Amino acid sequence: MKKVGVLSLVLVLLMGILAACSGKSSSGETSGDSTEDHVTLTWYLIGTPQKDVEDVMKEVNKYTKEKINTSIDLKLLDWGEYNDRMQVITTSGEEYDIAFTSSWANNYALNARRGAFVGLSDLMDEYGKDMKKLIDPAFLEGAKIDGELYAVPTNKEVGQQAVLSFNNELVKKHGLDISKVNSIEDLEPLLAVIKEKEKNVTPIATFDAYLPFDSILQEELPFAFRLDGNTDEVVNKYEEDVTMETLKTMHEYYKKGYIQKDAATSTDSWPLETANWFVRKEIYQPYAEDIWSRSAGYEIVTRELHEPYIFNNSVTGSMQAISATSKHPERAMMFLNLLNSDEYLRNLLDKGIEGVHYEENEDGTIKDLPARVENYNMPSFAIGNQLILKLYEDDPADKWEAFERFNESAKSSPALGFYFDSNPVRTEIAAISNVTSEFSPALLKGAVDPEEYLPAFNKKLNEAGMQKVLDEIQKQYDEWKKEQ
Repeated sequence: MKKVGVLSLVLVLLMGILAACSGKSSSGETSGDSTEDHVTLTWYLIGTPQKDVEDVMKEVNKYTKEKINTSIDLKLLDWGEYNDRMQVITTSGEEYDIAFTSSWANNYALNARRGAFVGLSDLMDEYGKDMKKLIDPAFLEGAKIDGELYAVPTNKEVGQQAVLSFNNELVKKHGLDISKVNSIEDLEPLLAVIKEKEKNVTPIATFDAYLPFDSILQEELPFAFRLDGNTDEVVNKYEEDVTMETLKTMHEYYKKGYIQKDAATSTDSWPLETANWFVRKEIYQPYAEDIWSRSAGYEIVTRELHEPYIFNNSVTGSMQAISATSKHPERAMMFLNLLNSDEYLRNLLDKGIEGVHYEENEDGTIKDLPARVENYNMPSFAIGNQLILKLYEDDPADKWEAFERFNESAKSSPALGFYFDSNPVRTEIAAISNVTSEFSPALLKGAVDPEEYLPAFNKKLNEAGMQKVLDEIQKQYDEWKKEQ
């Protein structure tokens, strides 16, 4: 997923209080809605604009008009522009009804705290009963800020799990045993074989080292809670022993030629269909290896780096919020309820029109037609409840049951539900973000010696106000913990 850049972070941190833009209570008070009057809702969604959106939305609006006397004006904003455009829309007080929000785009926690979104608890109890039965409770509880839910989470994998993914063609070719690989350190003998015998393959497709922390605000920033040991203490993760040891391993791999020399600055996305890599790091969901293998055209296998954890970033990774400027919050909630509980509507928005974009087999599974591939490739994870989508003909029959098992196995992070209010230290965070951008890419990718660069990095972090931010996070966390 894309991350909010430093400039975007600073802009969001400087947003003014927006609650005054709305005449509606953020507690979600409702005046009732009989659907007597027809309403058109404006919905901002992240994703590349698609050629056939207008045709699909005609079918969507036939259905939503029949069900809740409502039409949807869908506005797709491309990935690269979504965050900045939504900041302008929000700060200007533009009237709209629904928008995609997350931990990484159109920042959920910051916007909710600044009054940009309507509180949904009461609205959901009255108008969202169907979807409330279907969405994993971990999403609904973990996404609450100060006891209130401000967006509807997408029901999907609730846990986050980093895995190492391997090109299985190379694993089999060289008789490699990946069953004992449980950490980055365990990779060394396998990487050595690939380096020696595969001259046209880079052993490691560039990735940031996995570190066992729950990060606050952004993944690369230093503020974090440990997942083991003293989990109630906020720390600078770049001062922790495990970070030094992990980054030393990454640098050893870099020196041995297992990682590309330009890793710190390269923009190579390592596309799966180009088989010039041996191992990469990915975020997992059930049967992800099947999806990756299909995309690559060869088999990919995985080894987990840790058990699934439920982080704030995983429960807020894909959500739909109702705007504080909406004149129709009740109807917006009715639509979100329908979107997340009605299989026909959810599949129509995701897959397109049956017979045009896909066709259904006798067993209920589907396959894409050329028109979907070429003209209607929507961001499925960003729309709504994944677990009511039709299965493709080559999907495992128990795919959605596997998601439920995966979610049940996920362990809550110690800081799940704690949302830091960065406003008191926004100046320090902006300075720390700049320092982090200078040092972390090269360190996390192994391109520099951590024994030399980590002390210099931490010195600059402290000069930028690191301790003040840690103290503020700890203070807020302790207050939050007392209320739990």
